[in-house]
Amino acid sequence: MADVLSQSQIDALLKSMQDGPPKEEKVEEKPAEVLETKKEEVQKEEETYSKYDFYSPRKFTKDKIRLLRSIFDNYARILTSQVNGIFRTMTDITVLELRETRYYEYVNAFHENDCMTIVDTYVQDKGKSNVPMMSYISPGLTLTLVSHMLGGSDSVIKTEEDYRYTDVEMALYKRIMEYIVHALGDGFSNYISAEFKIAKIETNPSMVQEVGLDETVVLAVMNVDISGLAMERIRICLPGTLLEHMFKIIDNRKHLARGFAYENNQDTIMEHLKASSFPMTGQLGVVKLDIEDLYHLKVGDVIDLNKAKNSAVKLYVGRQPWFTGKMGVYKKNIAIRIEDRIIQKEDKAMEALSDGVAKEGETEEIPEEEISPMNVMAQDIQDLLDPEPSLDDEE
Repeated sequence: MADVLSQSQIDALLKSMQDGPPKEEKVEEKPAEVLETKKEEVQKEEETYSKYDFYSPRKFTKDKIRLLRSIFDNYARILTSQVNGIFRTMTDITVLELRETRYYEYVNAFHENDCMTIVDTYVQDKGKSNVPMMSYISPGLTLTLVSHMLGGSDSVIKTEEDYRYTDVEMALYKRIMEYIVHALGDGFSNYISAEFKIAKIETNPSMVQEVGLDETVVLAVMNVDISGLAMERIRICLPGTLLEHMFKIIDNRKHLARGFAYENNQDTIMEHLKASSFPMTGQLGVVKLDIEDLYHLKVGDVIDLNKAKNSAVKLYVGRQPWFTGKMGVYKKNIAIRIEDRIIQKEDKAMEALSDGVAKEGETEEIPEEEISPMNVMAQDIQDLLDPEPSLDDEE
């Protein structure tokens, strides 16, 4: 009889069975709604973030990419004017895309019959770079420019991407690439002195092994609008090794420019001038002799200079006569006392023009108030060249 439930226990059990399931459903519904709302919030937050590829991390900062963007914008403007002037056509070249990627992505975009131009880079004072850059232009652009070179009409030639060039078209293709590659130097000229030359034209881009397939490169895609009738592409691939070399040179030049930005260049130049030496020559006289007299000259002959004993002697600074003076003795050595400065005809003419009156033999000193800042350096040099040695009369 211990296993038999009482009537009150049976009623309580039935009531619990009736009330239990609805309570459990209500308890389960609330957490489900909360979880769904949380999942939606997490998805919204994830959409605001861009995915990062850890397999191929970024090698260049946004500042470097922005610098390259400005370089290629300048290059696009220069190339537009050159193409329009040389080929007599209306084109508008703009930078469509500039992104960092892997080299194999650039190579995989080529078709079987495409041509890739290998370009060597020569940086001033650094020589040739070990890693070349690659360039490609679409066949439609090539054939259109070839048509203009050969006197064709203004029509645009459209062709398939896997077009195979003939031998004549390949020769003209190389000439077109020379114009396009040469303009790269002008595009980089604001930041670095570099020269770009075509090394070779590769007809099988997949066989090029100058750059590793997994190496980081920067791909510049340029859009060429030909008279509004067709859109063609120019793709330029810059290997990361080459760009690191260029960025290092650019950064070094920036540091050097900052170091000398606050220095007084005039004082620096004057310090170097003060440390430099000038040869000074005292000319006793000038005499002309016949070749016959020169031929018969021998030791002991006397040459008459046709000048008085106490006449003035000219002092030359370099090859220019600057002073006149008197010969004498100073501390048992022959010396010259400077007495006057020789004024050249050009100086007299300039003084006459500045004064408004040309008078021979008359010179006026310019007051210090009238000396312009441009003449300060010249005045300092003149002070260096105006010594006032005195002879020892007692000796």
